[in-house]
Amino acid sequence: MNATVLTAMVMHETNTFSTRRTDLDAFAAFVLTHDNGVVDRFRGTRTGLGAAFECAERYGWQLRHPIAASATPSGVVTRPAFEAILAPILAAAPGSDGALLFLHGAMVLEDEEDGEGELLERLRAVMGDKPVIAILDLHANATERMAANANALISYRTYPHIDGYERMHQGGALLDRAMRGEVRPVCRLVQPPQLEGLDHGRTASVPDDSPMLRALADADAVEAAGQALVVSLQAGFSSADIRDVGPSVAVTTDGDPDAALTLAQRFATWIWQTRDYDSLKPRLLTIADAVARAKAEEAGATQPLVIADYADNPGGGAYMDATALLAAMIAADLQEAALHAILDPAAVQAGLAAGPGADVTLQLGGHTDPRFGGGPLTVTGRVIALTDGSFVARGPMGGGARYSHGPSMTLRIGGIDVVVVSHPTQTKEVEQFITMGIDPRAAKTLAVKSMQHFRAAFEPIARAVVVVDSGALCSPIKRASDFTRTRQPLYPFAAATFG
Repeated sequence: MNATVLTAMVMHETNTFSTRRTDLDAFAAFVLTHDNGVVDRFRGTRTGLGAAFECAERYGWQLRHPIAASATPSGVVTRPAFEAILAPILAAAPGSDGALLFLHGAMVLEDEEDGEGELLERLRAVMGDKPVIAILDLHANATERMAANANALISYRTYPHIDGYERMHQGGALLDRAMRGEVRPVCRLVQPPQLEGLDHGRTASVPDDSPMLRALADADAVEAAGQALVVSLQAGFSSADIRDVGPSVAVTTDGDPDAALTLAQRFATWIWQTRDYDSLKPRLLTIADAVARAKAEEAGATQPLVIADYADNPGGGAYMDATALLAAMIAADLQEAALHAILDPAAVQAGLAAGPGADVTLQLGGHTDPRFGGGPLTVTGRVIALTDGSFVARGPMGGGARYSHGPSMTLRIGGIDVVVVSHPTQTKEVEQFITMGIDPRAAKTLAVKSMQHFRAAFEPIARAVVVVDSGALCSPIKRASDFTRTRQPLYPFAAATFG
C-alpha cells in the first residue's frame, strides 16, 4: 500500500507534586530530535520508533517522522514546550493517510490536565477521519478524550516495560488494516473510581494469579476470540493530582462502539473488585533492615544484593537526590558496593575541576527538598571516573538506543562507588554502571533508584532483590489531603461504588 504515515514520539509522565517544571530544555536533556535526527537515533533499534520504521518497510509506507521528544518524569510541562513539540506534528499531518504515535498518556501541562488528550484532539482536527493509533505507557492516566480522538489506544503489557517495540508493531498492523479499509477501529474507555489498581501493573516477580496477569490473560482470550481488536489495560499513574487519575481499560472493536463499551465495563469491574491488591507492600523494607542484610551477607557474596529505592525513582518524577539510603550505606561501611545515582550537577562540576584521582569534600545531594529522602551529605571521596554521561541502553528495555545523564562522575566513598549525574534518569540498564567504570556483576551490593523497571536488567545478575521506601517524593504513602482536583468520590479517600 502506497500510504503516507505520520509517526512521532511524545513521552512525559508528569508528577504534579514535583516542583521541577518541564520545559524544552528538560526534553533536550533526554530526547529531542527532529526529522533525519529521528532516523539516525532510532532506526535499527528495538524501540517503539524503531518498530515504526520497520512497519514502514513491511507495509510499503512513506513515513513522516517530524519529532521524537521525551523527558524524564518531572513536574508539569510548560505550554511553550508543548507547543514547540506539537507544532511539527501538526505541520506533518496534512496529506498523511494515518498516524502511528508513541505517547505516554500521563502528561500534564501547566494549563491543561490531559496533555495527550489535547494532542490527539488537535491532530484529529487536522487529519479528519484518517485513522490514528496511539501507543500508551501501561501507567497512562488514559481519558475518554484520548479514546474519542484515537481509533485505538494500545498500552504496554509488561512492567518492567519491555514490549514497546511489540506494541508499536501491533499498532502498525492495525493501522495498515484500517487504511486499507479492512477494519474500522473504534475505541471506548472506562475508568473505575479509584486512585490505584491492577497491582500497579506489575507483571514480573508477582504471583501468577495477580490481578494484572489475570486481566491480561482475559484480554488475550477476548482478542483471540475476535470479540475485540485490542483490549488495553492501564494501571494509571497515581502521583498526579488531576481529575482523571487512576486505572482504566480501553477496548477497540471493529466498528462497534457499544460492544467496546460493554467489554470495557467488564474489565473495569475486575479492576474495581481487586482494588486493594498490592503485591509489593508486604515486601517493602526499611532502609535500616536492607542495609543490615547487605552488611551481614558481604562475606562470601558472589552476586550483588540489589537494593531498590522505590521512593526516589526519577522514573516516577522523584528528585533523584535523596540521600537517606546512601547515608545508611556509608554508616554501615559497606564494601564493594555501588549506587546509581545521585543527581547533583554542582558536585559533578567540582569533580571535573578537581580531576580524576583527586580527593574532594562535597555537600552531596538533598538540595531540591530535604523533606523528601534526606538533605545534603557532607562526604569525602575520590574521583574515580568522569564522563559525558552517555550510554547505550542494551538491556530488555533499552533496545540499543543511546541516552545520556549529562556530565557524570563516579565518587568512591570508603567502599562505595557513587555515580553522580547532571540529568536524572531511572536506573534500568547495567550499562549505566559499566560506562562509569563499575562492574555491577562484581559488586556485593548494588543500590538503584527505581521502582520496578530495574528488574529486567538487574534481577538476572542479583543474588536477591529488596525494595525500600526512603521517604522521597514517590513514597507509596498517599494522603487524601494531597488530592484536591480528582473526580469524587475516589477510593481509597472516600466511599465509592462501581458497576
